Amino acid sequence: MKISIYMLIGLIFSPIAGAMAFVIFYNEYLHHFTDKKQPLKIALEAAVLTTILFVILSVIAGFFIAGNQ
Repeated sequence: MKISIYMLIGLIFSPIAGAMAFVIFYNEYLHHFTDKKQPLKIALEAAVLTTILFVILSVIAGFFIAGNQ
């Protein structure tokens, strides 16, 4: 039961974290490249990886916290 709560929390907040990572990376890399395709690609990769990482961390946290109770 608690694992599903952590998974739900992860699925809600992971896209938000990914969107924030996209905005931060895109804004930062815009200053370093002249064309706009390269910063967009880097920012999208960072957003996807951040989303995946937060989902994985929320599942792991659910296993550890639910396992200790």
